[in-house]
Amino acid sequence: MREVAIIGVGMTRFGRAEGSLVDMMCAPSIAALRDAKVGEHRVDEVVVANMGGARINRQTAVASALVDRLALYPAMAETVENGPASGAAAFKVGYEAVASGMADVVLVTGGEKMRAVDNLEATDFVASLSHPEAEYIYGVTLPSLAGMFTRLYMERHGVERKHLAMVAIKNHENAIKNPFAHIHQKITMEGILTSPDAEVNNPLVADPLRMFDCCPVSDGAASLVLAPLDLAVKLGRPVVRVAGIGQATDTHAVHEREDPTVLKAVRIASERAFDRAKLTPKDIHVAELHDAFTILEIAESEDAGFFPKGKAAKAIEKGMTALGGKLPINPSGGLKARGHPVGATGVAQLAELAWQLRGEAGARQVEGAENAFALNFGGFGNNVIATVLVREG
Repeated sequence: MREVAIIGVGMTRFGRAEGSLVDMMCAPSIAALRDAKVGEHRVDEVVVANMGGARINRQTAVASALVDRLALYPAMAETVENGPASGAAAFKVGYEAVASGMADVVLVTGGEKMRAVDNLEATDFVASLSHPEAEYIYGVTLPSLAGMFTRLYMERHGVERKHLAMVAIKNHENAIKNPFAHIHQKITMEGILTSPDAEVNNPLVADPLRMFDCCPVSDGAASLVLAPLDLAVKLGRPVVRVAGIGQATDTHAVHEREDPTVLKAVRIASERAFDRAKLTPKDIHVAELHDAFTILEIAESEDAGFFPKGKAAKAIEKGMTALGGKLPINPSGGLKARGHPVGATGVAQLAELAWQLRGEAGARQVEGAENAFALNFGGFGNNVIATVLVREG
């Protein structure tokens, strides 16, 4: 198999987008292709990540539509749906095409227009990924699953409300430095937790989770261009190599897991990615984790191997995961504040890490970053993809 590099990056500002789903995907796709400077090399394949186009935007065959809009024919085209992990799944498909030799230049674009519907419809659309007979039929939503998970995690591992708030505060602070982030709002411990007005400022969503523990409903798109490593070197592009990808699944229904507080698919996918990269969690300088809810940043950082079980909360207290800390997590602002247009998220995580490894992340740059890790969390942890990127040269 060939070594694969990311040679182009593009992204929209997350939040509310005008125009159609495909219109929105065009801008980052063009930006990534321009960034890649592929010259005479044609785009051999376009892979699109999208979860809800058919339901909430009345748009199917999104990849075919994007190829046509960008006049990239006769490029191969396919749309990948894997719930909130659609972005990383599409990236994996593109990686496999280049690594196998089936394609030389692949455009991967993830996008979602979730604000085309109201919040109730968006919540129900995302809830449709839960188990249809054991969860969805009883009114389960992703916030309700996260609330139950959080309560159990707090009881088992000593996580406190202040630790959840620290994650939110950190990620909002990072997002202010990110021009692509949905939310540019500074928050404080007093404002969301300790003041008499905190319950008004930060109302309950799914006990113990409050509004600032949950990601916003976002529109947005992100794109990457992949090519063989030797072509990337010839083009003179900054080289970000895909060192390892791992994927794993767990039971669909959360209650069927031996220990619901153990994200088994996170652990296995991460182990596989690190094994293929021939690196360990200790070698990582910056990470993007799937913090759709603040508890997930804590739990994922443990099951991915960065901290022992039950120790991530203390690491957050010590500032280890902040910009300038030992392992900055979610310098982009994460799903919590950068936003979470579900089909775009996995691509956006990798775009952020490519910028970090290229030294192009501006005010949120992690100094000396050479190895990076991304985790895209599908379902409620039943389909997870982990990726390790490294800077070459």
